[in-house]
Amino acid sequence: MKKSFQTSSAIILALAISISFAACRRSASGDDTPDNSTYRPESTPATEFEQKLKVVRDGHFAYVWVFSRLDGKAFTPEDTQLLHTNAPKVVDWVGMDDKKKFIAGSNFDLDPPQKALLLKRYKIEDYSGK
Repeated sequence: MKKSFQTSSAIILALAISISFAACRRSASGDDTPDNSTYRPESTPATEFEQKLKVVRDGHFAYVWVFSRLDGKAFTPEDTQLLHTNAPKVVDWVGMDDKKKFIAGSNFDLDPPQKALLLKRYKIEDYSGK
């Protein structure tokens, strides 16, 4: 009785091992190339502005603004402080290398009194949802 149990166990174990090896084997179809028919690579943005705008947009913010000074000059540390003070709900600030534009991302709109103050000194372009 004990010998037949051992023999049965050995046969079951051998079957289980052979089934697991058979399941791990690659298919014999020969065509293992993935289906890329719907894949379309995204082109790299051409300019620095487009690249940095894409970075902010990839944050999926409800509001995206581009700030530049009305006089066209580069931002100073005073400008940076003024922007951060009057746009406290902006989560992401990305500046251009020439310091003439800042792209801002937020899930909340600018408060009207603060926006009015900012519009006296800065041009604000709305890129939300564009």
